Amino acid sequence: MERKRMKRNMVHATLWLLVVVLGSSCATNPGAGYEADWESLAAHEQAPDWFADAKLGIYFHWGIYSVPAFDGEWYPYHMYRDGKVKEHHAKTFGDPATFNYHDFVPMFKAEAFDAEEWAQLFEDAGARFAGPCAQHHDGFAMWDSSVNPWNAADRGPKRDITGLLEKSIKARGMKFITTFHHARVGQRYADKPEEWGGYNSHFAYHPDFATSSTNPVLRKLYGNMPEAEFNQYWFDQLKEVIDQYSPDIIWFDSWLKMIPQEYRKQFAAYYLNEAQKKNQEVVIAYKQVDMPSSIGVLDIEQGGKKDLSESIWLTDVTLGTKSWCYVEGQQYKPAELVVRNMIDVWSKNGVVLLNISPRADGVIPQEQHYILLKIGAWMKKHGEAVYGTRAFDVYGFGHAKVEAGQHGGQSATVQYTEKDGRFLRSKDGRFLYLFMLGKPAVGSEIEIRDLARHTYCPEGGIKRITVLGTQVEVPFHWAKRNFWLAVPDAELDEIATVFKMELN
Repeated sequence: MERKRMKRNMVHATLWLLVVVLGSSCATNPGAGYEADWESLAAHEQAPDWFADAKLGIYFHWGIYSVPAFDGEWYPYHMYRDGKVKEHHAKTFGDPATFNYHDFVPMFKAEAFDAEEWAQLFEDAGARFAGPCAQHHDGFAMWDSSVNPWNAADRGPKRDITGLLEKSIKARGMKFITTFHHARVGQRYADKPEEWGGYNSHFAYHPDFATSSTNPVLRKLYGNMPEAEFNQYWFDQLKEVIDQYSPDIIWFDSWLKMIPQEYRKQFAAYYLNEAQKKNQEVVIAYKQVDMPSSIGVLDIEQGGKKDLSESIWLTDVTLGTKSWCYVEGQQYKPAELVVRNMIDVWSKNGVVLLNISPRADGVIPQEQHYILLKIGAWMKKHGEAVYGTRAFDVYGFGHAKVEAGQHGGQSATVQYTEKDGRFLRSKDGRFLYLFMLGKPAVGSEIEIRDLARHTYCPEGGIKRITVLGTQVEVPFHWAKRNFWLAVPDAELDEIATVFKMELN
């Protein structure tokens, strides 16, 4: 009897020890699930291979703010504050005290929206991931929501924009991204009259406007709720999108730091655990220091890093030059400028998220079609040197004038020329690709000093050089401290010419 009792106690002790060990390892073992703490969350793959391979994604600023098509996507911010937007609004639609932002909602019909057409355009442009700005700072959800009454399925278009795009994008083998900017929606100054127009709330609080409404429906658009309630509302909407659409990337705009850390941790744990259940490798993208670098991928808005980065990073850039959303008189960057700046990003271990701007009716303007298809034609022709490649040990050379970006790093509109070169390499190390950011003159010579003194390509390390996509041989030779190649008489590319170096 005593032996049985001792044996039973040993079994209980063993089981208890097993529970303790498993419980303590749960925080660092992703197979056991992620806990809502930074140490546990850091165990996930911050930038999976598919993301580093993808190189280009497309998203778009499209929503209620597209209806007035004036000044930009921050129209709802400015229409309640003194200035040109408020004056334009009063002249065009009426005083904002009587014609509020929510009065634009029925005007956002998206009658020409076609998810299949959009997804095909994104694929033709060379994107490997795409998706919507799921919710901008204005509080309107572009998905079928039971949490947010102000959503595209119940109001405005009365269609599940996110759901339709998810199906069309994933059907083409692309990954799906949803971006969130809604951390600014919360009213943070309701009890501070001296700060009713404070910057960290998108809608200016004032008793004259609907932004101060306590109506149970209106308050959810304008964020007029206690902080704790808003923080939960912020998370509940993210959870809903994860559950319904399984995005491969969730991307956050600035002001994420306005959400307490506990909610950010809760989001990350939920997203990563759901992805694990679905066998997904997902990406969390953030700006500034809004997430630990071990948790997600840093995004630098409208710019890029000035030098080679050890970690994968992201930049979101506009195709339009006036705003992120469609506005009357919108102007666009030429394909040449966009592609050359993208190459620079890739050479420094970055990925590009390109923003386009559809009209309120759901039409992507022809000017944008033309530029995207021109980018796509270049990507298709040079895909071998782009997709699935990795940064080389030096990013490149040249003398283009690089200006500072507005949000750190360098500008996304550097005027590169055929005198500027950038490198990428194949993952297996067999090939090195040299991108000249323009069309070099036939017969000219290109000097690459970094290549000559680099141990990766010592003298004799290059077996053969061709113009990518052809069998045209490129003459080259080594000098004491320099490496030279001569530009052959071949079909060179006006946007960027690529030389393929086969390594010994």
